[in-house]
Amino acid sequence: MVFSYAPTTTTYNSQFFFTHPKKKPQLGTTLNSLDFKCSNKPTTNFKFGFFNFRPRSEKHKILRAPSKLGFKGDVERVLESDDGFAGVDIKSNYDAIVIGSGIGGLVAATQLAVKGARVLVLEKYVIPGGSSGFYQRDGYTFDVGSSVMFGFSDKGNLNLITQALAAVGCKMEVIPDPSTVHFHLPNNLSVRVHREYSEFIAELTSKFPHEKEGILKFYSECWKIFNALNSLELKSLEEPIYLFGQFFKKPLECSTLAYYLPQNAGDIARKFIKDPEVLSFIDAECFIVSTVNALQTPMINASMVLCDRHFGGINYPVGGVGGIAKSLAKGLVDQGSEILYKANVTSIIINQRKAVGVKLSDGRELFAKTIISNATRWDTFGKLLKKEDLPKEEENFQKVYVKAPSFLSIHMGVKAEILPPDTDCHHFVLEDDWTNLEAPYGSIFLSIPTILDSSLAPEGHHILHIFTTSSIEDWQGLSQKDYEAKKELVADKIISRLENKLFSGLKSSVVFKEVGTPKTHRRYLARDSGTYGPMPRSTPKGLLGMPFNTTAVDGLYCVGDSCFPGQGVIAVAFSGVMCAHRVAADVGLEKKSPVMDAALLRVLRWLRTLA
Repeated sequence: MVFSYAPTTTTYNSQFFFTHPKKKPQLGTTLNSLDFKCSNKPTTNFKFGFFNFRPRSEKHKILRAPSKLGFKGDVERVLESDDGFAGVDIKSNYDAIVIGSGIGGLVAATQLAVKGARVLVLEKYVIPGGSSGFYQRDGYTFDVGSSVMFGFSDKGNLNLITQALAAVGCKMEVIPDPSTVHFHLPNNLSVRVHREYSEFIAELTSKFPHEKEGILKFYSECWKIFNALNSLELKSLEEPIYLFGQFFKKPLECSTLAYYLPQNAGDIARKFIKDPEVLSFIDAECFIVSTVNALQTPMINASMVLCDRHFGGINYPVGGVGGIAKSLAKGLVDQGSEILYKANVTSIIINQRKAVGVKLSDGRELFAKTIISNATRWDTFGKLLKKEDLPKEEENFQKVYVKAPSFLSIHMGVKAEILPPDTDCHHFVLEDDWTNLEAPYGSIFLSIPTILDSSLAPEGHHILHIFTTSSIEDWQGLSQKDYEAKKELVADKIISRLENKLFSGLKSSVVFKEVGTPKTHRRYLARDSGTYGPMPRSTPKGLLGMPFNTTAVDGLYCVGDSCFPGQGVIAVAFSGVMCAHRVAADVGLEKKSPVMDAALLRVLRWLRTLA
């Protein structure tokens, strides 16, 4: 693999491009980390994000990549191209252009690449991963988003991250987490979700012995769905040859999933459980999955997470979550495809009602047989497409779903002695009132990844990563001074709550703190309003209303958390696998039946209208 640094006419618009040596022979060895220093002109020093640029030579552009995050070796490349698209033939069509390098986009891209497609991934930022990326400060390596990693097991069909990495010849070392989350809930209800299902059920039923039978029946329904999913080869539900083939091979499992498709977890729970507090606990379980209560969480979504945490378990990648995206990006390039950083897509090019390319902020245009957007539906259809190109189907989707709230996030470094020796890695805190579960700043999710991997922080310190829901409206209309003051005020209240509930003396142990708001998420992750996927306006009919990967615009596909099956690492990886299969069929790399395709897509679109 070759890493090219090629400046455009303005240094601040410099672009980073990965290409494969088979594509364009250049000097260099294997890239091992995305934390690097570039040398360009001898008169200019600047820092962008997490990257330091240092001048050295007019003739040569030199890149160094120090070994970090579990990758070995240093890299120094001497490049002589001044072309901002070194290695990219901008006149040549790709099979697919992927907008964004989140996990969904990278899985779609890599799956296509291993099928033989020529893929170009365009990333606005300077590293891959989106909300599954990372950043480094003062010796700490912080996960941008969740540190609870599903899909990393070595068994079943839902270990989608393991499969995605293996497909491009990558494997990551992981650390098993003995528990998924420790709930701290109203009425001093404390429930630890153990890795072993029997231990979790024993703890939960010991708190509610009168509801033991109902609890067992509810989670048994979850297992029924999970086992059905886990038995199937997971590909596109929009591709009829695969879909009907699975029905023929596994009729019972497919019928099970079809039965639960329009149902929600809260409705199923209420068939078996009557105690309001147990139902509230299941609301909290689902809130972690979908940021809504159980009555609004599709049963299939809930089952995937509530069972995989016991089947495959939670496994944390050594070196941090950012290593997943880095490994996938490396694997993509090793397959002969390409990824371009600092490539800000401003519009999707439509020609004769078909998506044929993209336009970048510097005015350049790139073309492909298909366009895959890893942006949110609101960014894709509200910003990248002209208003006159907005399909009626998307208008209907936005009537059924609204943008899910964003988050206030707090990344902290603390002295290690503040945490008791038996502290769990993940905590969910809702102290006093169940009705605050979905309220802004009502519940707190806390991860301490250094419990599992101490290398992420300086010796004698831990990382605390705190999330709580927040809307962008709460942060608009403020002066910079008032904005910064409000960040500190809200963060102080959240930290005080954790100090009172979990870790006495927490405030005095803080040595590093950085606060992000929905505006931060919008700015760095290019998410409209900082949103993390869709949320139903009212009680949905399970997953029936969720769009799949195809869109009403020919040649345009969507992938990620605003597509079926929704939010979460497993869900977006599943979305990527499905999207790659459908696109591969459409560009001739998989079998397809145009007549059956048209009929199935019409049926699926009709079903969505029922939601």
